[in-house]
Amino acid sequence: MLIAPRTEDLGGTQAAVQRALGKLQLPNNVHYTIRGSVSAMQKSFSSFGFGLSMAVVLLYLVMVAQFKSFLDPFIIMFAVPMGLIGVIWTLILTGTTLNIESFMGIIVMVGIVVSNAILLVDFANQRLREGENLRDAVVRAARIRMRPIIMTAMATVVGLMPMALKLGAGSEASAPLARAAVGGLIVSTVFTLVLVPALYELFYSRGQVS
Repeated sequence: MLIAPRTEDLGGTQAAVQRALGKLQLPNNVHYTIRGSVSAMQKSFSSFGFGLSMAVVLLYLVMVAQFKSFLDPFIIMFAVPMGLIGVIWTLILTGTTLNIESFMGIIVMVGIVVSNAILLVDFANQRLREGENLRDAVVRAARIRMRPIIMTAMATVVGLMPMALKLGAGSEASAPLARAAVGGLIVSTVFTLVLVPALYELFYSRGQVS
């Protein structure tokens, strides 16, 4: 009896096949191996994981050179885990597996999240250099940069929503990418406007005290 896969992604199909094989009582001398696109996908997972880690490290080093500070990039990078929280919850709620498309969505999300955090930190630094006190600089940065950050996130979310909902023809394969990016952006945008300014004031106030 042939059973058609119920999922559009390769990861869901692989999981379904493994569950079905796990229910079989195989003799001791019988083994099975899953080959084809699945093995290529598993190798791609390793490559994407390593590439994402290297991208984050290189992004941090580039920001260190630009800001001439180790602290500012450290504060900015706190926005990335907040986006990953949104990605995980979105994939769980939508029943989407973590696959190559999801990893690509995470990379898209990380780039936008970091750029939003850079807007906040850079503007707060400008206000501090102009002689404004720390609390006013942080509050002004969050208030003034809130509009462009929200507009950037909303434009991306609205553009990816038809793909995430699989409304267009042929969008099933790219739905995990859109869902990962949309979920990460929605959560990270909210946390970026709250967490990054709070951490900025926390770390810089300790520096002023010491």
